[in-house]
Amino acid sequence: MNLRILSSLLAFGLAVQAQTPVKLGVINCVTGTQAPIGEYISNGYKLAIEDLQKKGIKVDLVSEDDTGKPQVSMSAFEKLATRDRVAAVVGPYSSACANAVSKLAEKYRVPLLVPVASKEDITRQNQKYVFRLSATTEDYASILISMAQKLGKPKTMAILNENTDFGTSGAKSAKAYAGQVGIQVVMEEAYQAGSPDYRSTLAKVKAVKPDLVFMVSYVADGILLMRQAREVGLQPQAFLGAGAGFASSEFAREQAISHGVFSSTQWTVDVSWPGAKDFGARYKARFGKAEVPYHAANAYASMMVMAETAAKVGGDREKLRGELRGGHWNGIMGDVRFVDYNGYTNQNKHQMLVEQIQNGKHETVWPPEYATKKPLYPFKWK
Repeated sequence: MNLRILSSLLAFGLAVQAQTPVKLGVINCVTGTQAPIGEYISNGYKLAIEDLQKKGIKVDLVSEDDTGKPQVSMSAFEKLATRDRVAAVVGPYSSACANAVSKLAEKYRVPLLVPVASKEDITRQNQKYVFRLSATTEDYASILISMAQKLGKPKTMAILNENTDFGTSGAKSAKAYAGQVGIQVVMEEAYQAGSPDYRSTLAKVKAVKPDLVFMVSYVADGILLMRQAREVGLQPQAFLGAGAGFASSEFAREQAISHGVFSSTQWTVDVSWPGAKDFGARYKARFGKAEVPYHAANAYASMMVMAETAAKVGGDREKLRGELRGGHWNGIMGDVRFVDYNGYTNQNKHQMLVEQIQNGKHETVWPPEYATKKPLYPFKWK
């Protein structure tokens, strides 16, 4: 065949492929108690879809609201996999929901990319179709505790966590890492998420006088815990929040109780990763927000990775899984690749950061090479 004709046919084929929408599913918590964080994630997806369109990649997005409940999330995944016949799914948000649907990804052989959920077990089950861009609870704990050891000389720690998949995994990781570095865990308490009063629990924590208080909570509980910690006079060297609620702008705005609290995070507007600062500026301008939570950045990067890869293989599920497995991306979340290590399968090894709320704003304070503000230590009530 004439080379010129062959080249024209190839170009035509690529153009048709670029114009054919790739069908993807999204599972997110649009309503329910986790809806504030679900909004951040939705906003990240919106910006990603805009950028994909600029690249000539059209996405037919089928979105499902799981209300933060695993059973609803599972039903949503089955619908996306069997009725909607999506090429792949991005989400869901919570660890409980992500862990539940991961089994279905294997069952239906549909690639699943988890953007934010951090429970260790999600990618520790040798599942071929489950990929995670998010860091793990092990990463959340180690960055916070190691920072505290550099800033002070803590010897003891109390752990407070909600009794969910995320909370239990976070507490387990914190206890394990504390043991490795010689910090004694003097109290552990798993509470019922959404409880109206934590004062009796916090009084017990105060009685054992821990140097550090490590907390794993979503937004509403994080705010209430800190309000009541102030009421009972609990004042450790540091309050360490494992992301989630403590990384939210809703928590930061409660200046009387948020000032000085540390939160591990996966992204800040201060990082030098490609496109990060531009994403932060766009997010603030587009949605009228003063802060840009890591959940939005994770969601954006996850959608970009999944859509670009799905478009490359024409939406073929098996080819998509292979491309995710062997791919490499460098964008607003830094270097992304899905690898096997320390019992994890298809897990991205992500650089964690620490923010501290200072006067109602999250400031990047750790590691030093990423910091824009000095950490305030030890903790003092404002």
